[in-house]
Amino acid sequence: MVKTESSLRTIAFLGDYLPRKCGTAAFTSDLLEAVAAQRPQSRCFAVPVNDIEGCYRYPDAVRFEIEEQNPDSYRRAAGFLNSSGVDVVSLQHEYGIFGGPAGSHLLVLLRELRAPVVTTLHTVLRQPNADQRRVMLELLAHSTRLVVMTERGKSILQEVYHAPPARIDVIPHGIPDVPFVAPDNYKDQFGMRGKKVLLTFGLLSPNKGIQHVLNALPDIVAEFPEVVYIVLGATHPNELRARGEAYRLGLEAVVKRNKLENHVVFHNRFVDLKELTDFIGAADLYITPYLDEAQSTSGTLAYAFGAGKAVISTPYWHAAELLRDQRGILVPFADPRAIAREASGLLRDGTRRAAMSGNAHKLGREMVWSSTAGRYMGAFERARRQAAARSQVESMPALLAPLAEMRLAKMRDMRLRHDGRDAPAWPSLGGDGIAS
Repeated sequence: MVKTESSLRTIAFLGDYLPRKCGTAAFTSDLLEAVAAQRPQSRCFAVPVNDIEGCYRYPDAVRFEIEEQNPDSYRRAAGFLNSSGVDVVSLQHEYGIFGGPAGSHLLVLLRELRAPVVTTLHTVLRQPNADQRRVMLELLAHSTRLVVMTERGKSILQEVYHAPPARIDVIPHGIPDVPFVAPDNYKDQFGMRGKKVLLTFGLLSPNKGIQHVLNALPDIVAEFPEVVYIVLGATHPNELRARGEAYRLGLEAVVKRNKLENHVVFHNRFVDLKELTDFIGAADLYITPYLDEAQSTSGTLAYAFGAGKAVISTPYWHAAELLRDQRGILVPFADPRAIAREASGLLRDGTRRAAMSGNAHKLGREMVWSSTAGRYMGAFERARRQAAARSQVESMPALLAPLAEMRLAKMRDMRLRHDGRDAPAWPSLGGDGIAS
């Protein structure tokens, strides 16, 4: 019998987790909390992957930790999940989270895991290399259902990896539910009264393209001398380990070269949700100048958009889909002149900016975490039912084996009696082929 919704008692969330400084860690933490709030009768816990020696100071929701580069640790995690009575595993997949070539250590865990897996794909590559394709194909094979955050992601899964569309759920990135408030109500706490605030936030790395906004600023400031551009976020841990603060220092050099010291503020830290919400609230314009067209998900874009910000962005996949229909403005990649033109235009036209903000906030109500959690619960339930149905089908040969053996034994017995010249046990057929 297929279990009803009330049977989904234990849900494990696998990926990385706060306080690790990573957008996916923030997503996993927020999703777990949202599902737990919506389903207080369910037990929700996390199994994060550690990228450092030792461990992070995790909250109580974390029950088991995986060492990123240790395949045996993934095997032990599978054993832990199998022994924990897990009904479904919510897997957050990003290539940079898991150890091995293209994150292949994750497959050690999935091969031994018994619970159904709902995999959220934070990156879907149209042109994967050989290792990425191999890992993705096996990941899809071990996943009962797949979640992507855009229709483009779904299309790529079907076209490039031949994933069945019936197994794919499109669920937007969750966002905090914040009221639609004028930016001036937040500016005082940052010393920005009377300023026009442009904002970019997120972990810094060269693919963020922030230098192009800094090169656009001189033209913007020439018309709007009250403009301040806030760059909020620590350098990405992977970038920090590989190249230190070279990218941030390069950005500071651009500020000096363009004489923007009074118009750019760097906040080199990873802020909590409350402070992040306040920064977003203070922004008149939000800018994502990212350089990677294939970026299929941006949590920073989702947060700013859902808060009702007028957004200027390069046309990476998530932005191209989210900002269509007058919900934002798209500019070419690495084009400071286009950024300057569109930012100045929006600052000049308050009516258009307000309409764009209203459109964004309205659609954002469909993306708040409570709504997103409900959609994930639907995906978890579908995965549970599919796994139960598959288990029944797979068990049929074992159930039918005794019956088949009895029939074979009876046939052997009839043949023996026939060979012994006893009366045949088969029905005799008349001339018209009908049993008499």
